[in-house]
Amino acid sequence: MNNNIESKIRESGIPTAEIISHFREKCKVCGHHRIMHDEQGICEGVMNKPCTSGCDSFVSE
Repeated sequence: MNNNIESKIRESGIPTAEIISHFREKCKVCGHHRIMHDEQGICEGVMNKPCTSGCDSFVSE
């Protein structure tokens, strides 16, 4: 991981377990984890397969 990102995570004070659980949340629109969505919420798919659900906004289950 990039040192700059690591230091931001450390400085945030958010425990790693909370960050992991945040990104493991699934989207109720497409069923993919939050980590598969870009910063605008658009789903980029999983394991090099594009999302075909048309999900353009992450909505937590």
